[in-house]
Amino acid sequence: MPAASEEYQVAAQQVKELRERTGAGFNDCRGALMETKGEMEQAINVLRKKGQAAAQKKAQRATTEGLVSHYIHAGGKIGVLIEVNCESDFVARTDDFQKLCHDVAMHIAALDPRFLRREDVTPEILEREMEIFRAQARATGKPDAVVEKIVTGKMEKFYEENCLYEQRFIRDESAAVKDLVAHAVGKLGENIAVRRFARFKVGEVDARATAETPTASASAEVLPANVPE
Repeated sequence: MPAASEEYQVAAQQVKELRERTGAGFNDCRGALMETKGEMEQAINVLRKKGQAAAQKKAQRATTEGLVSHYIHAGGKIGVLIEVNCESDFVARTDDFQKLCHDVAMHIAALDPRFLRREDVTPEILEREMEIFRAQARATGKPDAVVEKIVTGKMEKFYEENCLYEQRFIRDESAAVKDLVAHAVGKLGENIAVRRFARFKVGEVDARATAETPTASASAEVLPANVPE
């Protein structure tokens, strides 16, 4: 361990910037900056990994409280209902939890995910997509071993584009939605999970079903990255 005089001296402005970018507490931000000697992006990754570790430890704890939240966009043309669960009513009433609900609902309005998690992709859709990617890869004349690697890579992209937890967060593409949830778990100290959501768009034949019964949407509208609150 370095002597106290050799420790990296964290500037207050650095801590302020990191807190604004991550929402983490003062001590956590200061510790991450000290660990990375002031490298901001590395400090963000340190905080993200800590949040993921905390989420994994709490993943089996029951979530019987929470909120049903909503987000309305485009003059009432697009709306989202979302249920996010936590362990206590106390946490459900905090500003941080309510902001998480709002941010995820806003993200759904913008990127229109088809499923909640990758595990929710139906076997039929999974097989269909893999066959399409496999046929495309084979058409290039690549050997079978390379074809399967290409298919695996394309399936990861499919999950990232279609599964809420895997999508890059609309306001910070360096993080996935699951990272956003994991950070909230670390900050609030409880297991937190998005349970289900529904997205409605005026004129669609069918609104997006919940993650428990996923279906394809009639259309997918991608909103600009600067979606207003």
